[in-house]
Amino acid sequence: MQTSARVVIIGGGIMGASLLYHLAELGWTDCLLIEKDELTSGSTWHAAGQCPNITGSFNLAKMHAYSNDLYPRLEGLTGQYVSWHKSGGIRLATNERELAWMRYIQGFSKIIGFEMEIIPPEEILRHNPFMTLDGVIAGARTTEDGHADPSGICNALAIGAKNMGAKIVRKNRVTGLTQLPSGEWDVETEKGTVRAEIVVNAAGCYARQIAQMAGIDIPVTNMEHHYVVTDPIPAFKDRDEEIPVMRCPHVSGYFRQEQKSGLIGVYENTGLAEAWAPRGGNPEWDSTSELFPEDLERIAPWLERAIERMPIFGEVGLRRFVNGAIPHTPDGGPLLGPAVGLKNFWHCCGTSFGIAQGGGAGKYLAQWMVFGDADINMTEFDPRRYGPYADEDYSRAKVFLDYRMTFTTRLPGEEEPDGRPQKMSALYGRLLSAGAVYGETYGWERPKYFALDGAEEEGGYHRTNSFDAVAAEVKAVAERVGVLDLSGFAKYDVSGPDAEAFLNRICANRMPKKLGGIGLVHLLSVQGRIYGEMTVTRFADDHFYCLSAAAAEQRDWDLLIQSKLPDEDVTIRNLTMDLGVLVMNGPRSRDVLEKLTDADLSNEGFRWLSGQEIVIAGIKMRALRVSYAGELGWELHPAMKDLAALYEAVWEAGQEFGIVNYGLYAANSMRVEKGYKAWGSELTNELTMIEADMPRFINFNKDDFVGKQATLDAPERFRIVYGAVDADNVDVRGGEPILVGDHCIGLTTSGGYGHRVGKSLFFACVPIQNAAPGSQFDIVLQGERRIGTVLEHPVYDPDNAKMKV
Repeated sequence: MQTSARVVIIGGGIMGASLLYHLAELGWTDCLLIEKDELTSGSTWHAAGQCPNITGSFNLAKMHAYSNDLYPRLEGLTGQYVSWHKSGGIRLATNERELAWMRYIQGFSKIIGFEMEIIPPEEILRHNPFMTLDGVIAGARTTEDGHADPSGICNALAIGAKNMGAKIVRKNRVTGLTQLPSGEWDVETEKGTVRAEIVVNAAGCYARQIAQMAGIDIPVTNMEHHYVVTDPIPAFKDRDEEIPVMRCPHVSGYFRQEQKSGLIGVYENTGLAEAWAPRGGNPEWDSTSELFPEDLERIAPWLERAIERMPIFGEVGLRRFVNGAIPHTPDGGPLLGPAVGLKNFWHCCGTSFGIAQGGGAGKYLAQWMVFGDADINMTEFDPRRYGPYADEDYSRAKVFLDYRMTFTTRLPGEEEPDGRPQKMSALYGRLLSAGAVYGETYGWERPKYFALDGAEEEGGYHRTNSFDAVAAEVKAVAERVGVLDLSGFAKYDVSGPDAEAFLNRICANRMPKKLGGIGLVHLLSVQGRIYGEMTVTRFADDHFYCLSAAAAEQRDWDLLIQSKLPDEDVTIRNLTMDLGVLVMNGPRSRDVLEKLTDADLSNEGFRWLSGQEIVIAGIKMRALRVSYAGELGWELHPAMKDLAALYEAVWEAGQEFGIVNYGLYAANSMRVEKGYKAWGSELTNELTMIEADMPRFINFNKDDFVGKQATLDAPERFRIVYGAVDADNVDVRGGEPILVGDHCIGLTTSGGYGHRVGKSLFFACVPIQNAAPGSQFDIVLQGERRIGTVLEHPVYDPDNAKMKV
């Protein structure tokens, strides 16, 4: 066995084989895949092999679509039979919420380019005449997907990778991982040690064990999943045409034709079983091609529902049970990207739909590894979307939920309590009693809005029962004063003699020069793509206070720590849990605070876009005069232990001014009115700062910074634009297609209703020729084309006069 490699991939299932193939395709052929037994012998071999295009995530749908393009070509590319069945698929809708979800997916299918149509029940029967359609109101039909032999696909990818020069070693278990001071890894195996520049954990059901060898953990729980194969069905014997793969929320599963038999897979909602239980138990190393005993009693209710839908399944016996382990993550998405806190260690694992996602996962992760960026937004797959809060108990609770809800449609705004709460500010209980409806971000509980009538939030793509409550919050902020708990902000202190030079090197904009100055800065990749966004306040010559999005905490922390050069005298501290954040906005903000502090809050004493350390209500804190709501306002950053006392003092002082609580929905409404772009939506690894229309936040005059030359050299392909759309009851969420005639030219990235201006607003990514102010195009919202118009300036206070008073 070779003793060194550029990349060592641990695991020979679909994910590892796909990554090996795509790395080799991009020219990284010095790659070695190590498999403890035979290829596919973990979860891949027993998978049912479904490859749907329909999935609720726009970026995940891109992965599915690429897989469905690649797999039919693999036999011609490699000579390995993959048994591709282009049967298409139909997912059934039994109510309006499921139909709304389908319309949203149909919208982004136009962007991605896969064929999808929503058909009535009678049309479903034309494609599958064996169905009963009680309660079915429509079906989402896709034509380019189907199913294949998982082992055939995996072996084809492996053959293709080897043909391009990559290497595979079977029957060789990894026994240890040691990182050297150089950043390289020694991968210890039963057949010797391999020195690797980069290690990738593609170990599937064993991914936690491999992560633990590297000194970390990941939130992966292995679940048992059943499917059954029937005896041959007479009705199928007489047909040449194969029925589509059917997916049904009533069945909570899928069913299709398997040659001349039937195949039924179910995701039971009760009596769930964890593989290698109890409580996150790891599989034994000698476990290979393992199946668990069938549990017919557990899955019987769902099999009965499948037979109700397809009565011909009940005419024959059950020939084969498959009950195998499948890894799941808490949110159901794969782990694709750098490992938390480690250099040169990546994950390519955690997918419960590995066959459908494997091709795309390998392609886009390979791009990220080779080029530093991928062609799709990888944020939702980045393993660093989880932090220490995502422990074994959290993972199990969320994974059991995700498994149960595999075929349950989740609408925007709907969140479940499983595994929560994890991270709470000191105001959690106080705001909960005031009617806060909480959402979860990176483990943090954050108020979305305040339901003063006590009603539960209704999820949906249309305006829901939160609309009027949000309108009232925005009105109060615009006319009086409101407070928002944003303690989940990621917070870092960067200090030391080299702090300014360090931050100038890794950020596109220059650090603020004045003491107390505040600047908006962006972290770029070596390719000039947008990696992150921070607000930086200079509190001293050698002290900078950096804030970023709650969801970006681990990503930005890793970048800060790993960007520091050995000779740089810089100290970096994560203060996220130490400091709370109370945001105050509105024209009466100064009036409230002046009752609680002796600090000079006038424009002369506390200028806009500046920060100071002051005392409010006897509490020392950092105060920043910034406002993403577009009103006069401050962010107050006390110690977390003092946050509750600060809130109570502010709340009492604000009574005479009509103070209110507000939440993230109102904050988003005001953000969009101000034309502020958001990290993860407009600001992603897909775009440069120029394409995001953010050139004013690049300082090309300073010394070299990460991504500078790449930004200068990059071709301009797109532009993020801002505009208004003639919507009435459905607002832009992001991921909706933009059409000119019948041609899809782009997509929305985020949006919402601007309550202060009475307009439905959006951001979108479009070709440059469609980006000029006044340009018009159609935006498809829940199946209806609505006219969108590009605007030159923010619709609310474009001169920022209200923030400067």
